[in-house]
Amino acid sequence: MAVQVAVCGPAQCGEPEWTLAYELGRLLAERGAVVICGGHGGVMAAVAAGARSRDGLVVGVLPGADRAGAGVDLSVAIATGLGQARNSVIVHSGDAVVVVGGSWGTLSELALAMRRGGVPVVQLGDGWRPVGPDGQELPGVRHARTPAEALDLTGLWG
Repeated sequence: MAVQVAVCGPAQCGEPEWTLAYELGRLLAERGAVVICGGHGGVMAAVAAGARSRDGLVVGVLPGADRAGAGVDLSVAIATGLGQARNSVIVHSGDAVVVVGGSWGTLSELALAMRRGGVPVVQLGDGWRPVGPDGQELPGVRHARTPAEALDLTGLWG
């Protein structure tokens, strides 16, 4: 069975996040991984476009009850009718979770991934850095500056 990596990020992103997500998708496809994402715009569209540029497989887990608005670079679009609860499906489907950028939905995915436990969670680039009541960064999330470093931090490829 192929490695599956959930990639989470905001539906609207700037050029830095787009570039990181596109390169991440490209590298994942080159390694034969299945990309799982939310299936819409922004980081989700960028990672899908990067993966498809190398003939990768991209699964979009959509919040709506139909496939309306699904990204053009998805290989498979799954309509869930779950709204934001679909975030749980996304993070539970990956052998690792990579988060690019930050939005409220992305924060929920990061939290769900950390609560899931047992899989690597990597924050790529700038984004959420949760801190505890003492102001210290909470342990567990690995931080990467480049897509290649993010993949290395997952530990999925030795």
